[in-house]
Amino acid sequence: MLLQAVPWLAAACNPGLMTMELTSPAFASNSAIPTHYTCDGSNASPPLSWSGVPRPTKALLLSCVDPDAPGGTFFHWTAFNLPPDMPGLSEAAGISSQSAFRQAVNNFGHVGYGGPCPPAGDHPHRYLFTVFAVGKDKLDVAADTSAAVVGFQLHFSTLGKAAIMGLYKRQS
Repeated sequence: MLLQAVPWLAAACNPGLMTMELTSPAFASNSAIPTHYTCDGSNASPPLSWSGVPRPTKALLLSCVDPDAPGGTFFHWTAFNLPPDMPGLSEAAGISSQSAFRQAVNNFGHVGYGGPCPPAGDHPHRYLFTVFAVGKDKLDVAADTSAAVVGFQLHFSTLGKAAIMGLYKRQS
């Protein structure tokens, strides 16, 4: 199973969670992510919308991971403390300095979104965007916290989740 690559994702995604919906006008689930949203394009985060946030959600957490990376699961983006009434994020929200939420350090070593960037010529990689409804108060972590540490904070407080998977393969 894809989520088994990241223990806190797997634990947070138990079958008892409320089902939400996550969509993007940029790509359909299990289809190609447009180059614009990758390291070969503008590296802008794609627009995302979600619905079905369960009550009493206190905050939302959004992640993007590549389970097919050569060194193991790669965190491309973790945005957290998103307001529970926020219906989604606009294009490039992961590279702007919005005050409505915080972003963790990704595996590229910087805060915010880092788009798909698999090795050239490699097989298509899967990119799992997941939104989690967090049942406890906002996550209180340091500004330079890694995506993995931020995600672990939601381990026992997830009320619901939704995911969309995109695919990307770089040209040689």
